[in-house]
Amino acid sequence: MPTLPPFHPHPLLPGGHAQTLAGVLLPSGERRAGTQQHVVALDDCDAIVLHDDAPQDWPAGGPAALLVHGLTGDHSSGYMVRIAARLMTAGVRVFRMDARGWGAGTHLARRPANAGRSEDARAALHSIASMCPGSALSVAGFSLGANLVLKMLGEDCGAQPRALVRAVAVNAPILLAASVRAMETGANRVYDAYFTRMLVRRVATLRRTVAGFDWPRPGAPPRSLREFDEVYTAPLSGYRDADDYYARASAAQFLGRITTPTLLLTAEDDPSVPRNGFPDRPPSPAITPHSAPSGGHLGYIARERGDDPDRRWMDARVVEWLLA
Repeated sequence: MPTLPPFHPHPLLPGGHAQTLAGVLLPSGERRAGTQQHVVALDDCDAIVLHDDAPQDWPAGGPAALLVHGLTGDHSSGYMVRIAARLMTAGVRVFRMDARGWGAGTHLARRPANAGRSEDARAALHSIASMCPGSALSVAGFSLGANLVLKMLGEDCGAQPRALVRAVAVNAPILLAASVRAMETGANRVYDAYFTRMLVRRVATLRRTVAGFDWPRPGAPPRSLREFDEVYTAPLSGYRDADDYYARASAAQFLGRITTPTLLLTAEDDPSVPRNGFPDRPPSPAITPHSAPSGGHLGYIARERGDDPDRRWMDARVVEWLLA
């Protein structure tokens, strides 16, 4: 089993909260020009959008990768842009996915994105395989997108494109109920309130701009992620209630069936993904787990080291794994 270099947190960013906030607030570099958009139609008549960044000298049959963002993110999220840029520099054609109702796909979906929409990532991979015949494919998911990717990998191995060779899941909430409970306690309530506010605003935007948008109107806006999932996510996605959604969409139950070589990257001080939800031993020989002692949630801002391009330890590990 390969060993990843240790993560040494920046001395000014000790602890999970500092790492998490720095991961969002520190500059992520300029946006790349020349991106092409592809609309991918889904079986239920909704659609998602892929943002296609190809190196200038990318050859037919060269490697290609799909990046899947987390809750309230989109193709322009800092980690999506940074990692896409690094992969392009290494000669990889990169497709950044906008989940249903987010980014460029805001007006293309009537049903909400959620942690269980594994069919969307699968449709994206098949679309990429058709655009890139002969290419080796890889996929990386982040936060809620990581849960989605892991669920997809473990559901039906025969349903994935044969060209899929590598996968990475970073800070995946593989037990959704446990993550929601963690967000309802102590200082973590700040994250719960932030994400809920972003989701409620998204619903308000869709009501104003999408013709025929008929999501329910509760008496008062949801005040927590659990309330939002109870009112919107579960009933509009075919789940009985929020608990049913968390149980059926959690990736933990699918890990043992994964056959694609997959890096499972976690941090022990992640404020929203309890470390005790992960098995002590890999549930599948295809999974390589790595738990950093620190890093927060999609943070991993390291002290200066000689073997990484910069302090973005997470970015370097994702790129190294996908290129292996």
